[in-house]
This record gives sequence, C-alpha cells and structure tokens, in this order.
Amino acid sequence: MKKKVRPTKKSSLHPRNKHRERYNLKTLSKSSPGLSQFILENQYGDESIDFFNADAVKALNKALLIHYYNITFWEIPKGYLCPPIPGRADYLHYMADILVGKNGKVPTGSCIKCLDIGVGANCVYPIIGTNEYGWSFIGADIDPVAIASCQTIIDRNKALNGKVEIRLQKKPKSIFFKIIAKEERFDLTICNPPFHGSQKEAQAGTLRKLRNLKNRKIQKADLNFGGQSNELWTEGGEKAFILRMIKESKDFATSCLWFSTLVSKADHLISIKKALQKVGVADFKVIPMGQGNKKSRVVAWTFFDEKERANWARNYWK
Repeated sequence: MKKKVRPTKKSSLHPRNKHRERYNLKTLSKSSPGLSQFILENQYGDESIDFFNADAVKALNKALLIHYYNITFWEIPKGYLCPPIPGRADYLHYMADILVGKNGKVPTGSCIKCLDIGVGANCVYPIIGTNEYGWSFIGADIDPVAIASCQTIIDRNKALNGKVEIRLQKKPKSIFFKIIAKEERFDLTICNPPFHGSQKEAQAGTLRKLRNLKNRKIQKADLNFGGQSNELWTEGGEKAFILRMIKESKDFATSCLWFSTLVSKADHLISIKKALQKVGVADFKVIPMGQGNKKSRVVAWTFFDEKERANWARNYWK
C-alpha cells in the first residue's frame, strides 16, 4: 500500500520554535531511553507514539525537554499536567517578540524577569525560558505538591539553579497579591489559565475531543496530558479567571511591563477586551497561535505607553 503523504514541517509554529520539524524519535530516545518502549508505526508508515496514551505523551515531552533544553532530570507526580512542549515554547517566543526594541533584538539574560502564574508541577515555562533566552523566573502556584515537584526539578538541574524561584500562593482566589512583593518588578507575566468551569465540564470536553479524533463513540477517557483540578478547572472557567487577572493587574500596573495569558476560547475575547479598556491599559495585543488542529491565542497588555516602555528597557535591561 502506498504511504500517505504527510507534512514535514509544522508551519503554524513560531519561526524560532525548535519543534517545527517532525520528531526524530530515535534521536530523542538516545537522550531519554524511556521513550523507546512507546515508539510505534503510524498510518504513514513512520515512527510515532500513541498520543492517547498518557505515559507515552509524558515520555515524549520528557525527551523533548532533556534533548532541547539543557536539563538532565524531569519527573512529575502521577496525574499532574504534562503540557505539550511545542505550544509552551511558542507562547514564550511570542512574548519575547513583544519585548523587542528598536534595535530589533530580543532582550536576553537574567535581567529579564518573568512571573509564571500557575507554574504547575512540570516547571516547563521556566525550563524553556531560561534555556532559550537566559531569563530568570518566579513560578507561583496554589498547590503545595506542584510547588514541591518544581523545587525538585530545579534542585536536580544545574541549568536552573539560581535562575528559578518557586512561590506558594496561599490565597487561592488571588493571582498577583501575595506573590509580587513591594518594589518588585517583572518584565513579563505568563499564564495558562484553568480552561473549564468544573470537573464535569472538563470530562465532557475531553470526551468530545476524543470522539472527534477517533470518529467513534467513547464513554470514558483519561486526559492524555493529565491534570489536577486547579490545573484544569476553576469557578467560572477560563473567562472568569482571566477577567479576575485583568482586574487585579491594575493594582500592579507599575510592577510589570507586560501582563499576558493564553486564551483558548475565541468567544471570550469580547469580554476580555472590554475588561482591558475598563482598567485603562495603555496597549494590548491579541497574538494568534496554532499547533496542529488546535487554535489558540495570547492576550498581552501593559499600562505603560511606548515612551515609558522604552525608559523601562533603558533602566532595567542592562
């Protein structure tokens, strides 16, 4: 039987994304041998993995982190979110573009400070950001288990030592309060907000996704990327979380150059734009992103005008 023709590049990913080419699973397995047991032949006759197998997905993402991002250890507690690495890298690359000044260069080095809201147990954004741009990170989360997992990853990777700090948010309803200290400043905040409004909604969404992908009726499904309650759902879902973030960001208007968040549902953009106008932002951007069939976007906003942003860069990026 003739092989189906499949694309060689993921053209929807950011030009600087290391994952635009198809995965070389043999090479990745040399960096992380645990991946080997999950390699199989797909419909094209090529080596692949079963993306509906949570253990296989975790092994692939572990291999990507070790092979491309200068770490030697990466483990997460069972059942915790294992995010797709290419999409997470894309977010950071687009945020790096926002910081580009008139010289056309992305600012690099530990002087660039990024706050990761909801860092999770995986510590993925700090791993990618420190390796790609040399930025320093604060990771915040409401889950003590996630915090402990992140700290272990940091402690066991020399590349992260002294570059990443983890903070427990003891006020679950707060986002920046109790995390950003007085007189502390950040160049960026990033966030992958909880998507669903309840556990029931999260399970229903996963079933719909699997039914569409497998084209058959499915009654029960495990999340192939895992995830705990605070990682996947929150009261009011994604929109309520982001609107709360925008409202709270006004109290830290001078503490951060650019705030940002992923937005999965395009329908939420109308409410988000109204909220940004209400708090009086100086500028905001909606950046489309795509990974495979999934479409998403980043919304970024700032309370500094263009002249003030240039002054910020001169004062802090040294």
